[in-house]
Amino acid sequence: MDMTRTTARPTSSAKADDSRAFSEMAEKGATQARETFENMGVATTQAADVIKASSSTALKGMQDFNNKFLEFAHANTNAAFDFVQRLHGVKSPSELMELSTEHTRNQIQAVTEQTKQLVEHAQKAVLATAEPLKMGVAKAFNHVT
Repeated sequence: MDMTRTTARPTSSAKADDSRAFSEMAEKGATQARETFENMGVATTQAADVIKASSSTALKGMQDFNNKFLEFAHANTNAAFDFVQRLHGVKSPSELMELSTEHTRNQIQAVTEQTKQLVEHAQKAVLATAEPLKMGVAKAFNHVT
């Protein structure tokens, strides 16, 4: 009994088919990699544009906030000077108390309103910056996946 094994050797046609299949698979992989790379480039560019626009919006919001803050500081400084000028005309302790109470009440109301307006400015600036940034970056990178 002959126990030698015989193995079939692939024919040149089978080798060519295997080689062709491997080449096609490699080309397909390279094409997919190139497309993914191009998509990442587009997404990165879009994300950078969104970040740039968002930064510009944030800067504008900070400038508006600072301008409003300076406006309030100017108004409060004027109120303090007015108070000091009115103090010169005080003739009695009761008049001093009345003037001081009035000034304090007016300043508390003014600072309360100013604080409310500054908070509103800050909230608007944050929302105007954050939401478009969030949506834009998500949109840009959705193209990649």
